[in-house]
Amino acid sequence: MAVGGIEIGSGNGANYEARVTPFVVIACLVAASGGLIFGYDIGISGGVTSMDEFLQKFFPKVYAKHHSPGRIYNQYCTFENHLLTLFTSSLYLAALIASFFASATTRAFGRKISMTIGGLVFLIGAILNGAAVNVEMLIIGRILLGVGIGYGNQSVPVYLSEMAPPKLRGALNMGFQMATTIGIFAANLVNYGTAKMKHEGWRVSLALAAVPAVIMTIGALCLPDTPNSLIERGKKEAAREMLQKIRGTANVDLEYSDLLEASESSKRVERPWKQITERKYRPQLIITCLIPFFQQITGINVIMFYAPVLFKTLGFGNEASLMSAVVTGLVNVFATLVSIFTVDKFGRRILFLEGGIQMIICQIAVGSVIGSVFGVSGEGSFSKGMGNLTLGLICVYVAGFAWSWGPLGWLVPSEIFPLEIRSAGQSVNVSINMFFTFIIGQLFLTMLCHMKFGLFYFFGAWVVVMTVFVYFFVPETKNVPIEEMNRVWKAHWFWGKYIPDDAVGLDHHLPSTSYNNQNV
Repeated sequence: MAVGGIEIGSGNGANYEARVTPFVVIACLVAASGGLIFGYDIGISGGVTSMDEFLQKFFPKVYAKHHSPGRIYNQYCTFENHLLTLFTSSLYLAALIASFFASATTRAFGRKISMTIGGLVFLIGAILNGAAVNVEMLIIGRILLGVGIGYGNQSVPVYLSEMAPPKLRGALNMGFQMATTIGIFAANLVNYGTAKMKHEGWRVSLALAAVPAVIMTIGALCLPDTPNSLIERGKKEAAREMLQKIRGTANVDLEYSDLLEASESSKRVERPWKQITERKYRPQLIITCLIPFFQQITGINVIMFYAPVLFKTLGFGNEASLMSAVVTGLVNVFATLVSIFTVDKFGRRILFLEGGIQMIICQIAVGSVIGSVFGVSGEGSFSKGMGNLTLGLICVYVAGFAWSWGPLGWLVPSEIFPLEIRSAGQSVNVSINMFFTFIIGQLFLTMLCHMKFGLFYFFGAWVVVMTVFVYFFVPETKNVPIEEMNRVWKAHWFWGKYIPDDAVGLDHHLPSTSYNNQNV
């Protein structure tokens, strides 16, 4: 495979003729910028909630608890406050609900319309948050941000999976996660800078969310729609022309006919939300439910949401806690690059498994270090050496997540559903992801207060469960054309019994043995 004129074979998949065109790369990069709004919000909230001026204005009880003289100092419980965590987590509950509306919009009007709506609503939420004068205005702004993220996260991964040629689908789809990590890192840098402002630095941090919102909105307006979406809406000639443009060749008959067949099957599905529960979609549905659940139960958002709060809780100073968040954000960006360059070469499974093992080791180590310093009482403080050790372990943990469960948690669910239920399937993925993001965001500070250092063992145990699940139940999907994924399930030792023989009829040119890929 090479850029600019050499045919890409599809490996074990169908022999679609395709070239890596600048057009498709640029389109995917622009679409992936939708991840910026998601990442910026993940990174910004933790830093803002650690700023004294913000706490004084909106959460005076938390500020008083943190600064009251002569108090019994339990580090684990410093920031426990349900209204404070609602500021962070309310967004994800709104995103959960919005993703279901986004599914209908994406199917009826196309992927780019959903991205445009997401960017505009997020922009309004950013303006409200930046101008907030009370908690109610703050929460309403967060809810609008959540609606924008629900639309963006539902449509962007589907768009990327449909535009990319099979051999590059993993790397191009991961552009979404790359943009997310850049958004997180940018937010950490912004927080580090605004914390030095004498007044209303928090307001600047929240208002600057408008920047990625504008980038996403303008980018979405300039994008072409995917051939799949054009066919789905009856624009067949436009779909053929678009397919020729993104594949860089006029010879697209084989892929185009497969898209038409998939579309005809899709049109026979009048109620995709009922259809998705049928037995023949059981493998995709179960995996699409479990992957986002597992992604959140890794405990990653303990770091991403609350990194400054967590580091401050563990005794880091204000500036040190924000700088530590910048360091973890930078590690997140570079580790995601590793995934982009390896996912289509080594596959999804090996990254899932290696990342899982790395995270298990780090969670246990972090819990042990924190336990050795603070014990059960929560009294104590880090020495510089122990603080640096903890930060180092957290960085290794973040790296493991960033090249495995971070990007793959969005990639795999977006590429495994047939067209007729793809929008519904992606909504399931987004809604479950957002639901457990909300749960973890809402309960983390309370869990830290009550479970103490054992919380890290709790998350580590879940990483063990999910790594075992991947080993036995998640098949390899690299290089498989998106409309031919049923062969993967039919050849799997466990899922094959759910797939009827006629469900792989569309894949007549594929040998089923190509997908018996349980070996890592």
